[in-house]
Amino acid sequence: MLTLSIVGAAGYAGGELLRLVLGHPELQLGQAISTSHAGSPVHACHPNLRGHVRATFEAPDALQACDVLVLAGGHGTHAERIDEYAQLAPRILDLSADFRLRSAEAYEQTYGRPHPKPEWLERFVYGLPELHREQLRGATHVSGVGCNATAMTLALLPLARQGLVERALFDLKVGSSEGGAVSRESSHHPERSGTVRPYATTDHRHLAEVRQALPDSGDVPLSVTAHAIEMVRGVACTAHVFLNEDFSERQLWGVFREHYGAEPFIRLVAAKSGQHRYPEPKLLAGSNHCDIGFAWDAGNRRAVVFSALDNLVKGAAGSAVQSLNLMCGWDEHLGLGFPGLHPN
Repeated sequence: MLTLSIVGAAGYAGGELLRLVLGHPELQLGQAISTSHAGSPVHACHPNLRGHVRATFEAPDALQACDVLVLAGGHGTHAERIDEYAQLAPRILDLSADFRLRSAEAYEQTYGRPHPKPEWLERFVYGLPELHREQLRGATHVSGVGCNATAMTLALLPLARQGLVERALFDLKVGSSEGGAVSRESSHHPERSGTVRPYATTDHRHLAEVRQALPDSGDVPLSVTAHAIEMVRGVACTAHVFLNEDFSERQLWGVFREHYGAEPFIRLVAAKSGQHRYPEPKLLAGSNHCDIGFAWDAGNRRAVVFSALDNLVKGAAGSAVQSLNLMCGWDEHLGLGFPGLHPN
């Protein structure tokens, strides 16, 4: 078994990672590191883990060598120490935004500051298996993914790979556990940053990840609007995708089945009747699935693509574990078998 330690373990993403590690047959927990909660039991921040883990949060200066190190703290907190972390672990996954973008220029434009370690950017593989499965096999340094970026990318990817997208508008409904994912000033994975107030925005930093992920996206107009709603977990994405040629609903099914038919954590959900005809984030709580559905507006050559996921699992810790499974040559499903809850 490999020993996995977590820096920033008191945050929401850190808590989900702890939960997944406890159920993973090839991993054992090393240290749970937290700046603000050192000395407190893990269940003080993650009460769902009471009785399942007896670990106590430790201070950052107590961090020791381990097989896998996951960095789950806030954006901008890990890059400056990456050389130090690299001496402690042969495999590193960083769930923050520090190493998601390959270009230092794109990073500065998106986050408003120069990257402190630009020489490291090319060493990290973007940790979305549906996008970079082969690069993740045997990789040693993997970045996390933006939860909203994941929902947008997976909704658009099949159509973009076929060169069908003329322009796209994303409408996001998100839960409070995203923290400050939309605000440039706050962290996506805070260690208990207090009450998250409702927001709406048209300026979303995760769009940089989408542009990086999609082929030839620099030539395709993309825009996004995000709204906080009365939900704790989850992202619901509605992508209005205007195509550059005539299409049909049957052809849409063909494109999405071709791209996602063999994906272990993508489910196509587009039923003609019933209560759950389209993706619903509440059904995915705790799961690593991303559900995708669509409707076709023939008069406007518009595909309305719906995607839903748990922002803390498929949008953070779950994709990290899935990526780690690939890094180590394990089955992608290991530790990720939880199917979600219904009713919820």
